[in-house]
Amino acid sequence: MKYFRNRIGDHPRLLIFGIVLLITSVTSIRAQYIADVSKVGTVAATFLEIGVGARATAMGEAFTAVSDDISAIYWNPAGLAMMNRGEAGFVHSQWLAGINFDHVSAVYPVAPGIMLGGFVSSVSMDEMKVRTIEYPEGTGELFETSDMALGLTFAARLTDKLAMGANGKYIRQNIWHMSASSLAADLGLLFHTPFKGLRLGMSVSNFGSDMQMEGRDTEFLHDIDPNNPGNNEEIPATLKTEEWSLPLTFRVGLAMEIPNSSRHGFTVAVDAVHPNDNHEYVNLGLEYDWNKWVFLRTGWKTLFLADTEQGFTSGGGLKYNLNGNVAFVADVAYADFGRLENVIKYSLGMQF
Repeated sequence: MKYFRNRIGDHPRLLIFGIVLLITSVTSIRAQYIADVSKVGTVAATFLEIGVGARATAMGEAFTAVSDDISAIYWNPAGLAMMNRGEAGFVHSQWLAGINFDHVSAVYPVAPGIMLGGFVSSVSMDEMKVRTIEYPEGTGELFETSDMALGLTFAARLTDKLAMGANGKYIRQNIWHMSASSLAADLGLLFHTPFKGLRLGMSVSNFGSDMQMEGRDTEFLHDIDPNNPGNNEEIPATLKTEEWSLPLTFRVGLAMEIPNSSRHGFTVAVDAVHPNDNHEYVNLGLEYDWNKWVFLRTGWKTLFLADTEQGFTSGGGLKYNLNGNVAFVADVAYADFGRLENVIKYSLGMQF
């Protein structure tokens, strides 16, 4: 490990060039195959695309290279290794169409530069009536649907400038008597460049197996020869469902802190995003802090993406240092979704 750290430390510019070249090459190759087809609506577990953290949301989700709080567990787990203390966070949002989104996460340093943690994300909604063609007003039954992701996180500081992180997670979706599950991983790198305050981040999210719905709702009785009155008219059969890939997402970001004085500071950030279910786009974000305890933020999501309903974001937060290393953080964010109205997201965190 010591040899590895020394080698990386000797060639920071080469490392940056290699990272940028790799991401650019992968993105260019994949873009050749999707051409002008956006592939919207062609993946499973789309709840994995709901961003975690009111702070990141308020900054237009330009957070890959910022990633300096507990929400880095979603955007770029490498950022956790740059933290010098444990942190826990809770996120709640009344998402679109009456959907509830909740996320709980925590990390703790187990050794200098090494963080371990875990998280749970869930999406739920109220029960709905079971409707059929014969009973459009309802059969008298109710059904529910829910999504969940459960994961473990590891992050390590390879040098004082470079960190890596990874998540391993179990994903499950349920709707009435049907369910699907998958295993996936997130990978990230974060590099503090020689330029003061400038950081480079990259991450790959939701790299895993396809999902396929299974359950007793696919079971039925079938007559294989309806023209033959003497055959068995109730042969047990099962409908075959298709497999769908996870929402694989590549992110590359830059962030820079611009201290104005001992009491005022700015952070500007930009992310380039390449999802496998849409075209590429850019996110922009800005954060102002006063005395490191009052924060104002704004941003813009999905820049250059055609037919998007997303755009302007804003929000703010407070950080209160209780005593010693203990601090409490509260954030709120507003995100405009056009004709889908808007979303308000709340986050609470504790640093210890």
